[in-house]
Amino acid sequence: NRENQPLPLIIRKSDGGYNYATSDLACVIDRVERLRADLLIYVVGSPQAQHLEMVAAVAGQVGWLKPPCEMVHVAFGNVLGADKKMLKSRSGDAVKLDSLLTEAVERAANAVTEKNPELSSQTKAEVASFVGLGSVKYADLSTDRVKDYIFDWERMLSFDGNTAPYLQYAHARICSIFRRANIQRESAKKFTPKISHAAERALALRLLQFDSAVWDTIDKYSPHRLCTYLFELATCFSSFYEQCPVLKATGETERDSRLMLCDLTARTLQTGLDLLGINAPEQM
Repeated sequence: NRENQPLPLIIRKSDGGYNYATSDLACVIDRVERLRADLLIYVVGSPQAQHLEMVAAVAGQVGWLKPPCEMVHVAFGNVLGADKKMLKSRSGDAVKLDSLLTEAVERAANAVTEKNPELSSQTKAEVASFVGLGSVKYADLSTDRVKDYIFDWERMLSFDGNTAPYLQYAHARICSIFRRANIQRESAKKFTPKISHAAERALALRLLQFDSAVWDTIDKYSPHRLCTYLFELATCFSSFYEQCPVLKATGETERDSRLMLCDLTARTLQTGLDLLGINAPEQM
């Protein structure tokens, strides 16, 4: 408390009733004894930090939570509206997730139609779903989880910057390269790399950092670290694509090497997005 004295954790009210602390402690017992868990991860808002710290302390003192088992609070901030207050609907009520996701898909459909009006209705609907849902997920995951962020449709659905559509478009762009080359991506795995251009080297080095980015994300329980890596990879690929002609490369050896880099980039983007629960469309 403010006097730096330990606070009591109330597990039973004066009237005999129970509270959150009671059920949280019961859950600790169940997860450790029945599920044999050795790591309890609580993805809960930052305001609950003190409560969970007290639950962990009591569980440890009683002996329900002891090494090697540990309890980790993965805290997260709030989603704010344009007024920098808690996000609410126009009527002032809490925003329902299903209506928010429906609106995301509708807005994405308009953006996809504007980007590529030649897509079939079926493909357009599928891509709109991928982009709409992906944009909402990515906007949340790409922000340092302990920080608040402002919910902004225009920013999260943008095809520029650190957004899901930007990464998804980079993946679709690579798939388009292979379609135009009339080459199956599987065959690119057999090509031999020959790095000669600085942009090729930069892309190859960035690809090699994927493993470290994933483990760093896991170690710190921070998805935004993987998002940052994927954005940097997509940006690096864009630079490579501008400086190093792929289909018009000088010679088959150079072309095959660059196609292999394209395939590795696409597979890394797809794997990374999949880890974030986001689809990577082949057309956009």
